[in-house]
Amino acid sequence: MKTTNHYQKVASHEAHKGTFEKCLLLYSGGLDTSILLKWIQEQYECDVVTLTVDIGQTADDLEAIKQKAIRLGAKKAIVYDAKDEFAEELLSLAIKANADYQGGYALGCPLGRVKISQIAVKTAAEENCTVIAHGCTGKGNDQIRFESYITTLNPEMKTIAPVREWSMGRDEQIKYAEKHNIPIIQSKLTPYSYDENMWGNTAEGGEIEHPENIPVLEQILKWCCVPEKACYHNEILEIEFKKGIPIALNGAKKSLTDIIAELNKTGGDHGVGVFHLIEDRMIGLKVRGIYENPAASILIAAHKKLELLVSTREENELKSFIDTKWAYLTYSAQWFDPVMKNITSFIESQNKKVTGTVKVKLYKGNIDVVALTSPFSLFDYNLATFEKNTAFNQNAAAGFIELHNFAQKTAFHIQNSKTL
Repeated sequence: MKTTNHYQKVASHEAHKGTFEKCLLLYSGGLDTSILLKWIQEQYECDVVTLTVDIGQTADDLEAIKQKAIRLGAKKAIVYDAKDEFAEELLSLAIKANADYQGGYALGCPLGRVKISQIAVKTAAEENCTVIAHGCTGKGNDQIRFESYITTLNPEMKTIAPVREWSMGRDEQIKYAEKHNIPIIQSKLTPYSYDENMWGNTAEGGEIEHPENIPVLEQILKWCCVPEKACYHNEILEIEFKKGIPIALNGAKKSLTDIIAELNKTGGDHGVGVFHLIEDRMIGLKVRGIYENPAASILIAAHKKLELLVSTREENELKSFIDTKWAYLTYSAQWFDPVMKNITSFIESQNKKVTGTVKVKLYKGNIDVVALTSPFSLFDYNLATFEKNTAFNQNAAAGFIELHNFAQKTAFHIQNSKTL
């Protein structure tokens, strides 16, 4: 297959044929990257080193992916275990920020792109690669994330995006793979494309792309049961937080990586954390995806309630605004923008008191926070109870009401007595 003439390189960070001898390919072993591993060798006449970053994707056999890359001609295939880095550096902050983009997306993919980019730039330098290749399309967000982050972390680094150049659709890609004996899992009967790491699994393609169609979840979901077939009994989990970070599950101290893995399994069994999301991409397109993020949904629900318990109304209102801004910046490839440091400073400060224990009930797709306690709780039983007590001075209530209502009462009567 020859390169299409329709794509013209205009950005200064795009590499051109003949200007490099070796490139680093971000390699997942899936449809796009398996095809482009072969394609790069043919079209750019260069050596390819593959990099597969392990950030907790459960569907992948990483050793098999490594061997597949070698069979397809990679000069070297690197697998980098970044699970703990990913959890401790990025997902801990996602929990503190109650990560949510447009109603249910816990930002697994955008967060993963930050860590992959960091490792890619480091590995490229170690392997003497001046170019990094990725398998993103020209319509998606990940091309923006990878190229923005790579060139921010190393302005001298160049990139290539073969999927933008070859202009193949899914059908053409499948035919290309069949022609070159490249093993893939996609077919015309199972057209779904997945992007997975420990924080979530995203499904696109097939009927999902058409909002008027009902996605067949039983053949789409990889982690979660459909609620109708989930466990017939509820389950109550106890999650302990320290300064906003989960440190124990059901009384047992665990690493964040292990907590997330266990909650993905338990939450998946109960069918929680599944979202049909209409998503606004950075380039303006509206798309639909099916998102599975059971552990993220459980941890964020628990964290959010605990945060509400230990914070004032004004703090919670501001935190909600800041969280939304954090989510949009994370989604839109601005992780290294200076404003993120300022936002993160607030989030970290606010989480210093988010310490305590939360009980969460899971049942057939539902997550309910049913009990919580914290040494920093602002709940005072003697003040809040409806039983008789002397801690709350009810004599002051009427005066408060009169002053509180003064502006509303005055404005109402003036506006109703005069013509505006």
